[in-house]
Amino acid sequence: MNINCEKNNKVYICGKIVSPAVFSHEVFGEGFYEFFVEVKRLSGQADILPVTISERLMGDGMKEGDTLCALGQFRSYNKLENGKSRLMLTVFVREVLASQPSKNPNSIVLSGYICKPPVYRTTPFNREIADLLIAVNRSYNKSDYIPAIAWGRNARFVSNLEVGDKVALSGRIQSREYQKKQPDDSFVTMTAYEVSVSKLAAFDEYSDFDIDSEFDLYSAAAHREEHGDKL
Repeated sequence: MNINCEKNNKVYICGKIVSPAVFSHEVFGEGFYEFFVEVKRLSGQADILPVTISERLMGDGMKEGDTLCALGQFRSYNKLENGKSRLMLTVFVREVLASQPSKNPNSIVLSGYICKPPVYRTTPFNREIADLLIAVNRSYNKSDYIPAIAWGRNARFVSNLEVGDKVALSGRIQSREYQKKQPDDSFVTMTAYEVSVSKLAAFDEYSDFDIDSEFDLYSAAAHREEHGDKL
């Protein structure tokens, strides 16, 4: 297994489960379930994030209202809806933490390749924004396609990047509602999930870039050292 595939997509979330667990799929006899977790922002607002977890990690079960603190990856997959392929995103849990650390409850570190020309724009209040789509390699020759949004000087930096450039970034996963127009001119409320970028860097080779030293994500090792948990 390529060690870069383990290091280039790391997520830490801690929040309240706000929906029942629903069976998603099965892989080699192991069942996986989906539910939503409410993760508070420092502002007091909350992001409602989709989570996928194996029955093995759920143990005796996780119910609505429980707190989940976990480490994992932000993954994507395609789902066919009304004859069209739609990019779906989920936090794939790899480890469940036994207690709640006193850290930012929503952190992500990614490294990958720009796979679509970044879109730079300004808001009516002259705030700079750039949208980017990052291809993040995963084990077994798979890739996750992660949308992200950068602000201010990060947006200006992103606007100069090209398809194929290698980037690394840190930030948080956010949920955002928007209105989508339907063929009959009605509107439906949809939810988008994306990475809100707080720090970003471009680099040439993985061998010359240490993502762990560049970006500080709460790790399982740090949690064990701080709390003495056996994960």
